[in-house]
Amino acid sequence: MPVLNRAELSRTGVIFVALLLAVCATGVAAREFRAADTQAEDYPTVQALRYMGALIAERTGGRHEVKVFHSRQLGEEKETIEQTRVGAIDLNRTNVALIGNFVPAMNVLAMPFLFRSIEHMQKVLDGPIGSEILGSFEPYGFVGLAFYDSGARSIYNGVRPIRGVADLRGLRIRVQQSELMSEMIRSLGAEPVEMPYGQVLTGLANHLIDGAENNWPSFVTTDHYKHAGHLALTEHTMSPEVLVISLKAWKSLSADDQQIFREAAARSGRFMREKWHDLEEQSQHKAEAAGITVARDIDRKPFEDAMAAIYAKAGRDPAAAALIERIRKVE
Repeated sequence: MPVLNRAELSRTGVIFVALLLAVCATGVAAREFRAADTQAEDYPTVQALRYMGALIAERTGGRHEVKVFHSRQLGEEKETIEQTRVGAIDLNRTNVALIGNFVPAMNVLAMPFLFRSIEHMQKVLDGPIGSEILGSFEPYGFVGLAFYDSGARSIYNGVRPIRGVADLRGLRIRVQQSELMSEMIRSLGAEPVEMPYGQVLTGLANHLIDGAENNWPSFVTTDHYKHAGHLALTEHTMSPEVLVISLKAWKSLSADDQQIFREAAARSGRFMREKWHDLEEQSQHKAEAAGITVARDIDRKPFEDAMAAIYAKAGRDPAAAALIERIRKVE
């Protein structure tokens, strides 16, 4: 075994320290990031998270991997958001209405009848306003990475067709665990029931609730349509999904790796949008083939007018009022 002299030992030490510093600077230490999603394994958001993970693994040479826990394996969205905020979960795909309990700007995106169309929503989120909103998460323990599409949410129930606001009176409608969503349903004359997503099917089947509100894919992939034969195309919210990473996990990444995560998230958003469009069409056709009655000729104005108190309340916050105005001005 060769014996190194003092000079060689010194050079070896310098090289070792330099390599160690390089490893730390580039974030070479391998890590598995846990990502939460409440949707089923084949749902577009889950596919998008896996696509993002593949991009990250490729760009980092396998140093970083993303393990996706779908189907509420890590809990309901309200629980996983809290776990992500404290760093127990690394990545989380959630609806803006729920994370709005922590990040104020998200409540604006969840406002009923805010977006004129899906195209209007996408233009807002793909532009400067969307970038600014994603940049507002850090003070609350998250870093916003990307928006995912979530279509338009409409009301469905198993009691009677809904063609006007009066038809909703007295119905028990499930909503997300969000004060804003409860206020919206209450303003329409129905009784809001805040309930985790995973309990809605049981609630409908056992008549604990009369109906719920969601997008076409969620209505069909969860089998809600089998217990709620009347869907009113209210399209009352077009709130997107948002992908966040915990601030703790974000700070563990080097600047180069942070850029890799941001770019992979942006690409996964475009990937998800394509998958979403296909699933939305398939879900609508499946529901209609099963005999679901769809009320399309709804006069939306009375529904919008019923939201006056909600917008008046939001308008008392100057930041929210300004954001609402900017969104409405986007053409």
